[in-house]
Amino acid sequence: MSTHWLSKLWYGESPAASVLQPLSWLYGAAVSARRGAYRRGWARSHWVGRPVIVVGNLTVGGTGKTPLTIWLANQLRQGGHEVGIVSRGYGREQSGLRVVGADSPWQEVGDEPLLLHRRSGCPTIVGSDRVAAARALAERGAKVILADDGLQHLRMRRDCEIVVVDGARGLGNGRVLPAGPLRESGSRARAADALVVNGGEEGAPVRGVPPELAGAALRMRLAAGETRRVAASGQAQPQPLEAFRGRPVHAVAAIGNPQRFFADLRARGLEVIEHPFPDHYAPSAADLDFGDGLAVLMTEKDAVKCRWIAGPRAWYVPVEAVFSEADSRRLLDIVTRAIDSFIPAGG
Repeated sequence: MSTHWLSKLWYGESPAASVLQPLSWLYGAAVSARRGAYRRGWARSHWVGRPVIVVGNLTVGGTGKTPLTIWLANQLRQGGHEVGIVSRGYGREQSGLRVVGADSPWQEVGDEPLLLHRRSGCPTIVGSDRVAAARALAERGAKVILADDGLQHLRMRRDCEIVVVDGARGLGNGRVLPAGPLRESGSRARAADALVVNGGEEGAPVRGVPPELAGAALRMRLAAGETRRVAASGQAQPQPLEAFRGRPVHAVAAIGNPQRFFADLRARGLEVIEHPFPDHYAPSAADLDFGDGLAVLMTEKDAVKCRWIAGPRAWYVPVEAVFSEADSRRLLDIVTRAIDSFIPAGG
């Protein structure tokens, strides 16, 4: 199923959404029943012995969650906290727990966990059993656990929830899967400790988000840095994005929202030839060979998968999460209060 078709279905006015609505009712009922089971104690959430900060989203696809997790990990480390990151490691070829190293094969740990570890320097463990992964991090000395994309992983108890929403796309058509992009009802945002909107102006409406929530949300933007060579042996100096003006460039993106990457490049004055792929797709050398001598730009998440197959014309564009000073302080206050008020089980 193409990303273009899904985008039209979930974020446009496609009549197919109504056709799929009965399936959404079934999915929504299952999600609600599962959450109710945990709320009533029929299913058990587990302590991991450390404060757990969850960074997640309500929708399928990219919202800026990974750059936010990197930002938060670095901020907490600078504040003296020993942070560990736990992730499922979506799309990896192995099961069980795996410690992520800077040179770990992405096929074994997943593209996002590898990027998280490289950019934060924090101990990172992947595993479908995130409770076990978090406990393993605690045994290795982590005093705070950051759970990447753990909002719906109710088996692990958490002390703080941060929900990230795309400022441009919002919650789409407001329907849950498969008729819409929502993993659970949009009303779930009310229970979060912090709502972060990626992109858009402060106080601006966000599709599907109640105005009082959108107005009080923390605003984040992604700032692109200088491009860097993708190839493992690439020794070229970083180049500003403006260096690629004057000729078309191929833009490759296998992320949840490829259009954001393409739009950001165009906003910097580049003439973009788009090549979107499904999220977590592993490009082949043939996917990056367009036979015309033009530069190829990709996201950093894609670059971790293309390091050994990319040619000399392939570059990646790193991004940083950026907040206003006030919103940065607000978010860190929310998180540090949760950490400081943590009481170990039996304490």
